[in-house]
Amino acid sequence: MPTGDSSLTRPSSEPLASEPLAARLEAITAALPPGCRLLAVSKGHPAEAIRAAVAAGQRSFGESRLQEASAKQEELADLAPLDWHFIGRLQANKARAVLRRFGTIHSVDSLALAERLARIAGEESLNPAALFQVKLRPDPSKTGFSPEELRAAWPRLATLAPLRPVGLMTIAPQGLGHEELQVLFQACAALATQLGLPERSMGMSGDWHEAAAAGSTWVRIGSALFGVRPSQRLAITDVGRYSG
Repeated sequence: MPTGDSSLTRPSSEPLASEPLAARLEAITAALPPGCRLLAVSKGHPAEAIRAAVAAGQRSFGESRLQEASAKQEELADLAPLDWHFIGRLQANKARAVLRRFGTIHSVDSLALAERLARIAGEESLNPAALFQVKLRPDPSKTGFSPEELRAAWPRLATLAPLRPVGLMTIAPQGLGHEELQVLFQACAALATQLGLPERSMGMSGDWHEAAAAGSTWVRIGSALFGVRPSQRLAITDVGRYSG
């Protein structure tokens, strides 16, 4: 697994929003190192965008809102089964519904949530993959285990069958520079290795190059692949309308 390969930092041929989705998908996947996969973050984008990505060869998609994702999954039921990942903050009262619709959950952020997921998975005869969300720097807008909390909880987390602990997920705070991002992602990868976990869900549209260089196995890319979400596009239009 690569750790710190500077050759993956900011290639000059970034996919452009004006390019067709298939071209953006090809450019991103071609830039990923061996062992690193693209999770196409389709939240906020219509089912038609997912269908276009599937036609271009993408199979794994990330969603963070249960109601929105459920509607899209129903609309895309005619396709071969897709690999759906839940990446948003998971409310305890939605755990059962999320488990029924997603095979992988990237945002298990507490021992209590992990225990609830394991209990419900047993009741539903499911075997979901779980990635535990870690906070490697203080960030009041994010939830997750600190490294110390995760190590303390690990003896229990590791035995919560039928939940399958497969990796760690982290979200970098905003405003970090290139070197700070590399250090943060390398720390997450090292923690996963210490716990014997093969998966590292690290990196989004703005920092996936650093994450891939640090050993990410899943980069979660939305806007760099699908473009600006329709809701954001409307907000930008409204700002222009009222600002003259």
